[in-house]
Amino acid sequence: MASFVVLLSMFVRERVRKFLVSEEIYFTGQLPKLSPLSPYSYFLFNSSSPLPLSRFQNGCRNLRDWISPPNKGVWHSMNDDELMWRASMVPKIEEYPYNRKPKVAFMFLTRGILPLAPLWEKFFKGYEGLYSIYLHSSKPGFTQESLNSSVFYNRRIPSKPAEWGKASMIDAERRLLANALLDFSNERFVLLSETCIPLFNFTTVYNYLINSRHSNQGSIDDPRPMGRGRYNKRMLPSVSLSDWRKGSQWFEVHRKVAVEIISDVTYYPVLRDHCRPPCYMDEHYFATLVSKICPELNSNRSITWVDWSRGGSHPATFVRKDVSEKFLNRIRHGFNCSYNGFRTTMCFLFARKFHPNTLEPLLRIAPALLGYDP
Repeated sequence: MASFVVLLSMFVRERVRKFLVSEEIYFTGQLPKLSPLSPYSYFLFNSSSPLPLSRFQNGCRNLRDWISPPNKGVWHSMNDDELMWRASMVPKIEEYPYNRKPKVAFMFLTRGILPLAPLWEKFFKGYEGLYSIYLHSSKPGFTQESLNSSVFYNRRIPSKPAEWGKASMIDAERRLLANALLDFSNERFVLLSETCIPLFNFTTVYNYLINSRHSNQGSIDDPRPMGRGRYNKRMLPSVSLSDWRKGSQWFEVHRKVAVEIISDVTYYPVLRDHCRPPCYMDEHYFATLVSKICPELNSNRSITWVDWSRGGSHPATFVRKDVSEKFLNRIRHGFNCSYNGFRTTMCFLFARKFHPNTLEPLLRIAPALLGYDP
């Protein structure tokens, strides 16, 4: 009888051991399935590339798996809610446990192709590891890809149509920010259009932004009809008339401010519902939000130059005959502003709106003016 009990005990113990270590039972019977679109599954696995079971069995993923974006571009299957949730995660410990080289995220909001891409190619050449690029195409169904030798290759994020002056434009800009925030190395975030050009070489732009103590979002209290006149009392109590601001949509922000923008669930729905033409959300949302949540972190100016002197609802567009060294130098050093508490004439790092036919003269001027290789 004693021998039978011993044998039975050994049999039961062996069966239990096999049950506990069985991959088949453990992963199909005990672990809940996560949807490929679930924010939790993306956070753990990066939804486009499921984590191998062997790595899960051996414990947590290593640090590089958490802080680095996918190696093959920036495409993913998250919806906007999942993306904002994922991007809003912020480490409480500010000191990074690895050698982090801060990067500048260049976020291009485009209709389709980038007609001035050859100029930007020269701008970025030789500075890999110091920048990230993100493209959002507002043209429905646009799938054209850059050459695989281009810095823009495979940099298009999941995009949706965006209309000027409407909430969909803000959605596109927040979408760009959220995607860029997924890379923990991105420290500064600049929003650019397909008509933008750089005014200085990469080293100058990089040092200017990385060393700045402030974000750069224009935000003014405009008493005119196109300012305060657009305010809607239905925005109370979240946004009062004294809170109401106007500014350029072409912002540049620090990582801390970027997280606040994509995490906002208070002011965005208020302006979405009550700022409609002739109130244009892209001229008021970011200016009002930054003024409300972190005014001390803002320089209160834009670093992207535009010309409104010709009047109308859109700034001037420059064509081939307008481009010259004298013209560009006037933008580069023809203004005064404050940078980290000191006066400077370097107030703008980018300029718009430049027609595609300006590419040839811009490329001709670039080597002498901006220090690019011919």
